[in-house]
Parts: sequence; structure tokens; C-alpha cells
Amino acid sequence: QVQVVESGGGLVQPGGSLRLSCAASGSIFSIYTQAWYRQAPGKQRELVAAILSGGSTNYVNSVTGRFTISRDNAKNTTYLNMTSLKPEDTALYSCNVEVRRTRAGTVYSYWGQGTQVTVAS
Repeated sequence: QVQVVESGGGLVQPGGSLRLSCAASGSIFSIYTQAWYRQAPGKQRELVAAILSGGSTNYVNSVTGRFTISRDNAKNTTYLNMTSLKPEDTALYSCNVEVRRTRAGTVYSYWGQGTQVTVAS
């Protein structure tokens, strides 16, 4: 099985910064796309940022220039560095990881439980 654990959330003032981590562990042969999603109360979940296995990245327009996604393949970990945080960034941030568990196996998608980010003064 594969476990995905997020960490790094918390309460921060507007304009502040946070760094989220997403660690995958367990039966992993290779990891493909890793992505961060967020869901605010009363809103649909949205893709915030994604990083492909080759290193290409994508961001939702509202965080471009403020958030940076990166990955450490040796640690099966992805990071979301968030700066210039705004109250509208408040949400539960969840990590999604696409994993191949064996050399010829199917790629499965795994989710973590999420970490809360609250931006308020």
C-alpha cells in the first residue's frame, strides 16, 4: 500500500509564507505527477499546482508568481512554497500522487488527508 502525508499548514498573517510538504511512502516503484489541491468551505476543490515527473510545472492563475511547487525524487516528497499569502488562500490543502507500485504495474492515484492553511490577521 501507499501512504501520503501532508504537513506544514497553519495560521499565518496576510503577506506571510508557509511551506507545505507531501511525503509518499510504502510500495513505490516510481512516481509520476504530484499535485496540490485545495478546498475552501462552500467551494469546489481546485488544482493549485502540479509537477510532472520530468519537472514541468503548472499553476492555477491565482497563485502564479506566489507559489512554487518542487519535488525531491529521492525522498518521494513534493513541496509547495507559498509566499505573499492572502485570506482567499485559506483552505484545506491536499496532495495527490500518481504511483506505479511495480515495474509493469498500473498507475494509481493516492490522496493524503490534507493540511489546513488559514490566512488571517
